[in-house]
Amino acid sequence: MIRHECGLFGIYDHEDAARLAYFGLYAQQHRGQESAGIVTLDNNTVYEHKGMGLVPDVFSEADLRRLQGRISIGHVRYSTTGVSELRNAQPFLVRYRGQTIAVSHNGNLINTQALRDELENAGSIFSTSNDTEVFVHLLVLALREHELPNAVREVCARVRGAYCLLVLSGSTLIAVRDPQGFHPLALGRLDASPVFASETCAFDLLEAEYQRPIAPGEMYIVDERDERSERLCDLLPQSPSQCIFELIYFARPDSYVFDEQVYLCRKRMGWQLACESAPDVDFILPFPDSGVYPAVGFAQCVELPYEHAMIRNHYVGRTFIQPSQSMRNFGVRVKINPVRPMIHGKRICIVDDSIVRGTTMITRVKKLRELGAREVHIRISSPPVKFPCYYGIDFSSKGELIAATHSLEEIIRRLDVDSLHYLSVDGLLHAVMQSDNYCLACFTGNYPLPCEECGKYRFETICGALPG
Repeated sequence: MIRHECGLFGIYDHEDAARLAYFGLYAQQHRGQESAGIVTLDNNTVYEHKGMGLVPDVFSEADLRRLQGRISIGHVRYSTTGVSELRNAQPFLVRYRGQTIAVSHNGNLINTQALRDELENAGSIFSTSNDTEVFVHLLVLALREHELPNAVREVCARVRGAYCLLVLSGSTLIAVRDPQGFHPLALGRLDASPVFASETCAFDLLEAEYQRPIAPGEMYIVDERDERSERLCDLLPQSPSQCIFELIYFARPDSYVFDEQVYLCRKRMGWQLACESAPDVDFILPFPDSGVYPAVGFAQCVELPYEHAMIRNHYVGRTFIQPSQSMRNFGVRVKINPVRPMIHGKRICIVDDSIVRGTTMITRVKKLRELGAREVHIRISSPPVKFPCYYGIDFSSKGELIAATHSLEEIIRRLDVDSLHYLSVDGLLHAVMQSDNYCLACFTGNYPLPCEECGKYRFETICGALPG
């Protein structure tokens, strides 16, 4: 299973700032289910509320009433660095010399440890284990000599890696996207108020107008005087390195991400996959929910029946009681279960978005075999994941990636399937509109930003690839 990233939301100068942040985070709950938080500004007073769990569990009506003010930023989190604890929940809020600074961050810094060592040697004390606190310490130091926009620019010149940021201090709100543009951040408008979110599905829920993506290397500043866009630095990469897994898996299908419509991208991935390898089967079976959209495109291309013969239990959440050791694989079955009469004697083509470790797929194929499936073929709408991610996605370490340690024939035998085909890199790029603008490192090993720290320190600590 691939773990999600984080989701950001911010709005400036609206009477319902806290409530809008609540619903903006609710729409992006898929991006993080560990914790949620909102910070608001009312004149010079800052209010915050954070908690562990899902957005509706963290915030009550009374909590939202206490979050006064016309400016807010919010965050939903899945940890890519730092353990899952309340102290690591965001927005990260500090007070320094009478000034309050709040930061929400999506991404992963790849020089975290070097910067943290430098700051600790200079006397800084850290209270969390996440890389956002490193950014905040650097920002506080920069504010000694610069106003907030230039302080943010100076810090961004020092950090390396993936970061989308919302920074709130005084009456200024700044949205930042790293020069490589790894992860999405969008600008919208609700009446006269600028709105920011990781995904445009948040705008749809609020009936806000989507305007455009925050560009790679852009700093968008909103204060009492005006709104303005500035570049983080004069020299930007010739082309961005946007995370293509946002389109394959992470983003909601109703979102625009990197100015691409996610639903249509996934359908085109399925169509390309069918063009590359279409088995002779009775029907196409998606694994919900991530396999649904490429399966639609696949089935339309080959003109075969599309059957939801796997049913997902949508009420399995984080509080689900884990099965005992003797109930091995029970957790997989409680989340998704086949429609038995559809399986016996049938030739089935499973379409899914990815195979990472392979353990979930093994269990599902085994169940189909037990129910009498005559043939089981698998088609995957992404290339084989062979390399870990350094930029904020919780892929397993390389040793746990099945495609990194097994040949295609070995994977077929291990999964006990009749055939397996992954979408080619060329096929994947044909399915998107901006084929030169994507990071493919998890497929090719060609990293746009080398991560020196990952060889020096434990990868699990620095880059957040937590085995599981």
